[in-house]
Amino acid sequence: MDSKVLTDMKYRVWQANLALAKANLVVLTWGNASEINRDLGIIVIKPSGVPYEAMTADQMVVTDLAGNLLEEGSLNPSSDLPTHVYLYQQFKGVNGIVHTHSKYAVMWAQSGRDIPPYGTTHADTFYGPIPCTRQLTEDEVVTAYERDTGKVIVERFINDQIDPLAVPGILTIGHGPFTWGVTVEKAVENAIVLDEVAHMALFTEMLNDHRDVLPNYLLDKHYFRKHGKHAYYGQG
Repeated sequence: MDSKVLTDMKYRVWQANLALAKANLVVLTWGNASEINRDLGIIVIKPSGVPYEAMTADQMVVTDLAGNLLEEGSLNPSSDLPTHVYLYQQFKGVNGIVHTHSKYAVMWAQSGRDIPPYGTTHADTFYGPIPCTRQLTEDEVVTAYERDTGKVIVERFINDQIDPLAVPGILTIGHGPFTWGVTVEKAVENAIVLDEVAHMALFTEMLNDHRDVLPNYLLDKHYFRKHGKHAYYGQG
């Protein structure tokens, strides 16, 4: 294994986790970020229960693509590792994953509702509603809670034929959001956007509980001016 590649991965994952705290998306140790290198067959993820202010890059935990530890004497990985592993296995274009208990996203998760695309801020990142999973069964929770959390996420995307790269996040009912991206930095950015649009949607409904979602032509305009081959936002 290339030691520089691994060192760089650990640094990026460490920085991504710190970025979650800086963005006020995590309280105490409630969150994690990871990155995959499919060519090397490794995942790097935050250690379990380590305070953000005490974390160092070399504490990031390295596993294989099945979640088995690869470094002797490493700390325990995040308890959400099996969810990350399952999502990486199913979402092939995803290279970074973030999980938080950010306040406004959790409000929607606890309500068991998708977040409707009420505005262009939403449409810039999420091409349609941000979905919420079904409730896990008692057997799923008892048998393999974290893995089956990944399964119900993927189930929702398959059942509704949602492209995970076009809608790079989901709410797990009663729990909280997962976001992802082509890089771990993008997964963090998507977590920030998700909580912002959750906040906006909450107050939108408080101000006008009959508000319509964006028409498709405006959703298309805002999403595709930033994404795809005809995107023109930014400096290229």
